[in-house]
Amino acid sequence: MARILCAWSPLWAISNWRRRNPSAEPPRALSGEVGTGSPSESATRKESSPFALIETAQGARRLSAVDRTGRKLGLYVGQKATDAAAIAPELITVEAEPEADAQALEALVDWCVRFSPAVAADEPDGLFLDISGVAHLWGGEAALLADFQGRLTANGLAFRCAVADTPGAAWALAHYGEDGAIAPPGGQIALLAPLPPAALRLAPETAAQIDRLGLKVLAQLFDIPRAPLARRFGMETLTRIDQALGRSKEALTYRRPANPWFARLAFAEPISAPEDMARVAYDVGLQLCARLEKEGRGARRFELCFHRVDGHVAPLNVGLALAARDPVRIAKLFAPKIETIDPGFGVEVVTLEAAEVEPVSGRQARLDSLLEAGSAEGLAPLIDRLTNRLGEDRVWKARPVESHVPEQSAAPGAPMAPPLAGWDPERPRPLRLFSRPEPLELVMAPIPDDPPVQFRWRGQMYRVRRAEGPERIGEEWWRGEIEDARTSHIRDYYRVEDEVGARFWLFRAGIYAPGVEAKWWLHGLFA
Repeated sequence: MARILCAWSPLWAISNWRRRNPSAEPPRALSGEVGTGSPSESATRKESSPFALIETAQGARRLSAVDRTGRKLGLYVGQKATDAAAIAPELITVEAEPEADAQALEALVDWCVRFSPAVAADEPDGLFLDISGVAHLWGGEAALLADFQGRLTANGLAFRCAVADTPGAAWALAHYGEDGAIAPPGGQIALLAPLPPAALRLAPETAAQIDRLGLKVLAQLFDIPRAPLARRFGMETLTRIDQALGRSKEALTYRRPANPWFARLAFAEPISAPEDMARVAYDVGLQLCARLEKEGRGARRFELCFHRVDGHVAPLNVGLALAARDPVRIAKLFAPKIETIDPGFGVEVVTLEAAEVEPVSGRQARLDSLLEAGSAEGLAPLIDRLTNRLGEDRVWKARPVESHVPEQSAAPGAPMAPPLAGWDPERPRPLRLFSRPEPLELVMAPIPDDPPVQFRWRGQMYRVRRAEGPERIGEEWWRGEIEDARTSHIRDYYRVEDEVGARFWLFRAGIYAPGVEAKWWLHGLFA
């Protein structure tokens, strides 16, 4: 059963404006007064005067957010600014910044990774956390909720929170129930019953219609048969009731894909030394890898996040060629990257998340191929170190492509990908193929089809001792218009070996024609 934590800040826009403008002077009041007193007088005025954000909506200037003082005076969101000024002449207003508020909410979702890997924004002023399977890391849901709410409050963000089985129930309790309510698994209906119908996240018109009919609490709606309820108030009401009570699923759009492979360590005192950070990287890896081993699984990607005391999150990522669950190996991959982390005033929490989790068992590809399996296991750590140091696009293995044109017959592939059939053993290709063939000089070759007996490449003369060929390769004429095919695009390739054993792959361009000087090119080098 899922457990969802809903957090809602009724003063989100106000709090964010004050966090963005911590030392701003009180702006101009709607009545035309300007804060011109002493700093102490300004501060007193700032604390006591109602404050609101305004925006243009429906062709008028309206309040988009109101602080507690303004609400006590009867001001509300959506009210015309002129009407608000008539009620409270001392009202202070500034322009709303919805884009900045959205960015702040996005940053808050990222910050919440320390509590759960599955966090979804509930725009414009809330969020959902899927805390299924992670609450035990804090000692239970109550301790997690207290820690979560306490950290937000310490940063000047007042949030109302609730925990329930469904997003709908958690949202209803956070907005209309008791702050910090925790509905027991399967028991949210009793807590929802005394809440108003608006707690179902209904459209304002529907909620107002239900209220006009005298249905003041959800318990009255729950007692109405489903068919009459749908006919009278629409299917939306029925859907919202089902979502709140868990009768139907509600999908949340998490900022990150939902992932249960998550581990967390919190410290009594912040840490900042690189060796301490490397040690906790191993400790949290040990915790997560124990779970992976217990489930018979491994992961190809790990994300390590250091959560600083100032709320900043520094993520590190490593990838593995083969799925693994060895904490020592994973910690070694993170070690060089930890040196790049700025711990600031200290790191108080570290989290580790595994991705691309897949079953892993004792590797034995075949009964008669123990050596092959062993070599792959030994090569994987080296590939992992190279990949994480140089970049994923720098370490690759050529994979065959169905094309006889040399430039198109290979493409980069995963280093540890299983071998694919496709390379023709009768037509060996050089280990190093030049992206552009290089011209040869002073080529001596009996014509028309014999290989060269000598050539000069990069200023050095080579004499051929052995040779094979030619292998005639033409263009893939079927990929274009037949009229565009040219015999000049034909190449006659030769594999040659010089006097000291160096092996080359060279070709003569075009078909031999008497009286026309042949052009020779070097295309690759064999091992």
